[in-house]
Amino acid sequence: MIIVISFLRSVSCKKLSSHLKNMTDDYTTFMELALEEAKKAGQKNEVPIGAVVVDSNGSVIAAAHNRVITRADGTAHAEILALRAACAAANNYRLPGTTLFVTVEPCPMCMGAIIHARVERLVFGAFDPKWGAAGSLYDFAADDRLNHQPEVITGVCEEACRRLIKEFFRVKRVKYR
Repeated sequence: MIIVISFLRSVSCKKLSSHLKNMTDDYTTFMELALEEAKKAGQKNEVPIGAVVVDSNGSVIAAAHNRVITRADGTAHAEILALRAACAAANNYRLPGTTLFVTVEPCPMCMGAIIHARVERLVFGAFDPKWGAAGSLYDFAADDRLNHQPEVITGVCEEACRRLIKEFFRVKRVKYR
């Protein structure tokens, strides 16, 4: 576990992503916060995914990380926990004008929650070809049969997000051999 924690502390979006010059500083800043949340999850031996909800004024209204294992709850994904906290803060089950920053592409469950909550924009770092529902395996945001299509922005701090999750699973595979 020491290897994982020391690696988690060393990952930096700014050091790893040269293509961010074309992205806004705000997106980078908020994704850095999501990466910090992801590191917290990894330190708890949870899959290192973090999420941050930002309102239309640019204020962080919620932040969370995966807690599936610690809560013994298969729905305790970072996105779900962040959306729950943001809804509580807004005292509303809908979150118009908000942006959700998440380190890894959301799964179908999380994309469903994003759409139901009417999140305006989803920004994520790394694609998830096995579970992704925002462009990889599925593309819920582009499905005009649904009543809401959030804007999707990908690749913000992509390399840092990808390295964080890949290293987590690499260490797990070595540990359980």
